[in-house]
Amino acid sequence: MPPQGRREMRTEFVETPSGLRMRVLSAGEPGAPALLLLHGFPELAYSWRHVMPQLAASGYRVIAPDQRGYGGTTGAEAGYDADLAGFGVPALVRDALALLHALEVARVDAVIGHDFGSPVAAWCALIRPDVFRAALCMSAPFAGPPGWRADTASDIHTALRALDPPRRHYQHWFADPGANDDMLRAPQGLPAFLRAYFHCKSGDWAGNRPFKLQDWSAASLAALPRYYVMEAGVGMAATVAAMAPDAAETAACSWMNEADLAHYAGEFGRTGFQGGLNWYRRAISAAGVAELRLFAGRRIEVPCGFIAGARDWGVRQVPGALEAMETSACADWRGATLIDGAGHWVQQEAPVATAKAILRFLAELPARSDRMAAP
Repeated sequence: MPPQGRREMRTEFVETPSGLRMRVLSAGEPGAPALLLLHGFPELAYSWRHVMPQLAASGYRVIAPDQRGYGGTTGAEAGYDADLAGFGVPALVRDALALLHALEVARVDAVIGHDFGSPVAAWCALIRPDVFRAALCMSAPFAGPPGWRADTASDIHTALRALDPPRRHYQHWFADPGANDDMLRAPQGLPAFLRAYFHCKSGDWAGNRPFKLQDWSAASLAALPRYYVMEAGVGMAATVAAMAPDAAETAACSWMNEADLAHYAGEFGRTGFQGGLNWYRRAISAAGVAELRLFAGRRIEVPCGFIAGARDWGVRQVPGALEAMETSACADWRGATLIDGAGHWVQQEAPVATAKAILRFLAELPARSDRMAAP
């Protein structure tokens, strides 16, 4: 077990060689073995607030940035007309490497990513296993690099539109020019929109009872909740409004209190959502897929595991992804942990159980043969 470290979190702004000035939350001693935590959408480094002190208390230096296009991190044009290459996986991996370089961290014991941060963590480990000694993916399984077969994304969107009622995949909707305004200027107000969005994907929403989908077909995907496969012509603000918590459910939500919600609403009210939406736009574009085919057939060679809430539909939203992670995407698979009662926001909903799962994963890694030093 590493030596005990400081639990309190600190905020700093770090100038990086990738051109970003990144807002970073950190905890633990500067010389301790490091962990890099990568948030998803619509979150911030703040989403790790309850987990970080627990990891630091176990002797780790914990580093959690606001990623490109989010929160207090600046230096990237994040509008709808921005160059989307800057929001692709290679750029996001470069951002992680640049941050570690600026902090004089040569390597980390693990990179841990949640939601869209999960594939970024996986790609960090796949591309630079010398820097990222292990990877933990949370809520979004990593099925491996895209292969060379023809892209059929347009086929599924056509098939979804042909359903009765017509449906639309949320990532396809996220690419719309009006997606940012729909959420930022939601009729119910930004705080109420975020409250509903967090609620309906959490373990608190009664509709979250995930099961394995048969295949990547419109008929199978139609079983997903409306926040994943939306009704065509209905935006996200209206979609989640129909699943919003009532007053009693809101009062009972201990994992997202009013101060937490106000923090998110304040940050996204200031920056908008477009920076995060650009990640999706690049990921589903032909150019975004093509640049990752360079790695077709490669696996994550370092130890890799998976953590999610047992009531998280994110685990099953891509049929076969978790099975591919277990069997082909990872050379050193360390297993999956599904946390009872938690939904998509597992590190916020169940921070104690999440921290314990992370620490179990770390404890089972091969002994560290070197200590971290400045590059």
